[in-house]
Amino acid sequence: MKIKKINNNKTLIFFLFAHVVVWTLIPSVSNTNLPLDTIEALAWGSNLDWGYSKHPPFSAWMVEIFYQIFGNQDWAYYFLSQLFVITAFFIIFKFSEDFFRNKIFSLISVLLLEGIYFYNFTTPEFNVNVCQLPFWSLTVYYCWKGIKQNDITSWLLLGLFAACGVLSKYLFVYLLVAIDIFFIYLIKKKKFNSKCLISLISFFAILTPHFVWLADSNYATFSYAFKRTGLEQIQFLDHIYNPIIFLGKQFGILIPFFLMFLFAVSKFKPKFNFKDKKFLFLLIINIVPILLMLLTSLLTGTKLRTMWMTPFYLFMGVFFVYIFQKTFILHRLKYFFSIFLILFIFSPATYLYISMTQNDKRTDYPGKKISQIVQEKWENNFSNKIGVVGGNEWHAGNLSYHLKSRPKWDNIFETGEVTSPKNNQDGFVLIGEEDILSKICNGVFFKIEDQGICMIGKKK
Repeated sequence: MKIKKINNNKTLIFFLFAHVVVWTLIPSVSNTNLPLDTIEALAWGSNLDWGYSKHPPFSAWMVEIFYQIFGNQDWAYYFLSQLFVITAFFIIFKFSEDFFRNKIFSLISVLLLEGIYFYNFTTPEFNVNVCQLPFWSLTVYYCWKGIKQNDITSWLLLGLFAACGVLSKYLFVYLLVAIDIFFIYLIKKKKFNSKCLISLISFFAILTPHFVWLADSNYATFSYAFKRTGLEQIQFLDHIYNPIIFLGKQFGILIPFFLMFLFAVSKFKPKFNFKDKKFLFLLIINIVPILLMLLTSLLTGTKLRTMWMTPFYLFMGVFFVYIFQKTFILHRLKYFFSIFLILFIFSPATYLYISMTQNDKRTDYPGKKISQIVQEKWENNFSNKIGVVGGNEWHAGNLSYHLKSRPKWDNIFETGEVTSPKNNQDGFVLIGEEDILSKICNGVFFKIEDQGICMIGKKK
C-alpha cells in the first residue's frame, strides 16, 4: 500500500517540544551537580579563547553565553543540550522532505533516532559530542542544497557550518572527508561545479583564528589527543581486538533503532541503486565516517570511546527509510509509533532510576555545598572578590561555576606555583590535593571533602 502524503508538522513540533521538556526536566530534578564535560566546558568558557587544551572552543563559547544569561542554574545547561539535539532533528526533517516529498517519511526518519541512545539518554551532558549535532545536520543539508541549486548562499553556509563543526570537535572532519568523496564522484561523472569552492572562503575565514591559536599554543589539542590514544602502550592484538569491540558496540547501540524500523515495513527488502545520486549521497555520508573510525582503530590499535560516535548516526533514519520506502505499510505504522512511545518513556525513566538509586556519580558531587563553604570562609577573611580559581577542570571548574563572582578558571596548580593573580584587586582560590597544597599555600588553608583549599586575598 502506498503511503499518502500526510501533514505531520504538528506531530513533529509536539515531539520536539516533548523531547526538550522531558530531557531538561528529568536531569534537573534528579542530579545534584552538572556532569563532568559540562563543568569542563564552563571552566574553559570562563576564559574565552579560540581553543583549549583538550578541544576546540565552540562548546565552551555556548555554555558561557548561557552562563551570562542564566548564571549557575543547572537546568539551563540541560536545556542548552536539548536545543542542540532538536535543532539537528528539525534540519533532518527538512532535509528528508526534499528527499521524499512525503512528510510521513520525513517524520519517521526523525522519530527513528529515538531508538539511538546518543539522542536521548546521553544528551543531558552538554559536551563536544552534542555540540556537533546541529552543525553535522546543517553541513549535510547545505551540501545537498548546494549540489541541487548551486547557489552561492548554500555554498557559503556549507563552509560556515562545516567550520563550526570543526570548532566543536576535530572528528567532524570525517564527515568532510565523506563529502569530499561524493564530490570526487561528481567530478568523475562530470557533474561537479566549481562554484562549490566558494564554501572554502567561509570555512577558512571562520577557522583561521583557531589555526593561529593552535600555532601559538604549540598545538595543545593535538598533543592531548595523541596522549589520550595511548599509542605507546598499544600491542599487536589491539589492532584486531579493539576494532571488533568497536563494531560490536555499534550494532548493540542500533538494536532499538532496527526494532522500531522493522515494525514499519512489510518485508526486509532494501533497494540499492548505485546509479541513484540520492542513494549514493546518503550511503557515503552515513557509511564513510563510520568506516573511517573503524580504520582509525585498525591502524592505531586504539580503543575508541562509544560517545565519539554521537553525530555519526544522525542521517541513518533517512538512509533506511529511503532504501525501504516501497515496503512501508500504512496500517503497520501504528506498531511503529507504539514502539516509539515505549522507548520515549523508557529512556528517561531509566535515566531517572539510575540517577536516584546510584550515589557515586559525578552528578552527585556536592559542588554547590563546597562552593558555599568556600564563599563563607572567603567573606569572613578577605575584603576583595575571588577573581581566579586554580586546579583541575572538575574541582576548580565547579568552584568557578558556583561562586558568586564567576571567577576565571586557571590550571596554574599544574605548574606547582601558588601566587596572587596579576590583578591585585582580585583574590585567588586553589583546590587540589591536601598534602601538596598544605605545603605550598601562603594564605588561608583548610580541607573540605577530600580536597585541600588555599585562599589568597586582601585581608580584612
